[in-house]
Amino acid sequence: MFCRYLLAFLTLCLMAMPVQADEIRPGYLEWTETAPGKWQVLWKAPLNSRIISAGTPVIPERCRQEGEAQQEFTASARLTTYVFQCGGGLQGAALGMTGLDADDTDILLRVQPLEGALQTLQLTAAQPVATLPETARAGNVAWTYFVLGMEHILAGFDHLLFVIALVLLLRAGRGGALWPIAKAVTAFTVAHSLTLAGTTLGHVSLPTWPVEAVIALSIIFLAVEVVKSRESDPRLSERAPWLVAFLFGLLHGFGFAGALAEIGLPEGDVPMALLTFNLGVEAGQLLVVAAASALLWLVTRHAWGAYAAMRTCAGYAIGITACFWFIERIAG
Repeated sequence: MFCRYLLAFLTLCLMAMPVQADEIRPGYLEWTETAPGKWQVLWKAPLNSRIISAGTPVIPERCRQEGEAQQEFTASARLTTYVFQCGGGLQGAALGMTGLDADDTDILLRVQPLEGALQTLQLTAAQPVATLPETARAGNVAWTYFVLGMEHILAGFDHLLFVIALVLLLRAGRGGALWPIAKAVTAFTVAHSLTLAGTTLGHVSLPTWPVEAVIALSIIFLAVEVVKSRESDPRLSERAPWLVAFLFGLLHGFGFAGALAEIGLPEGDVPMALLTFNLGVEAGQLLVVAAASALLWLVTRHAWGAYAAMRTCAGYAIGITACFWFIERIAG
């Protein structure tokens, strides 16, 4: 009875999560100075996000619009381009977007003057307007992309379920399990870092939908392994978890790369943005591993009788959710 109720609860919670877990899809607002005092403004609004209904860019009083805004559509976004003539630079000016509500995703604001450093800021529904600092802060791009990386892994539910299933498979919370988990997570990290870098830099490429479907299959595989796991007869995934984590990590890296492609990389700071985005992903991943391991440790310490049932039910819930994602991604 306990298992049935827990399974139903976890399944409902997990299936309520967004199925397009790899797509951060923030809004993207870029101010680029093309001639002294002349700025081209690109507003990119993802089509499958509520942010598509946002208003117009917030314009400093020192700026005036030249001509009409130009609009075009890509497969995934609406692009609107403005041209403004601004007296003086934009340092100290208020920039942002109108018409955001609490359900909108973040906006990545980038300002590139003809002379001076690129500045990158994040806008949210709670803070839709930001004042551009008089002087570019050191590490501005690094911090912004680190935060974006953390946000992606913590909101990327398919990656989270893979990591949680890995923790469950290796029986976190029991004596001696931390080292196998550390090796497996390290292998996963190395693998997805390789494909993330390779794809972002244009060395390798795979179509998005097959990658998303196979990522769902990787979660199904681990969920099955969790449910079928027996201490007396370790399965291959338990004997060599680092190998399983590495192979599937290569696929997950393509998913991370797709999300990073949606955000965009700052010209001239690609290595820094790529590195710090990946570090942000790893920081978020370690938080998840620590939280899941601590929870399982508490269960083994205070409710050992419920541990096996909870682990099995969690495996079923993760597997059912991943099957739902797989069917949805195959169906398109």
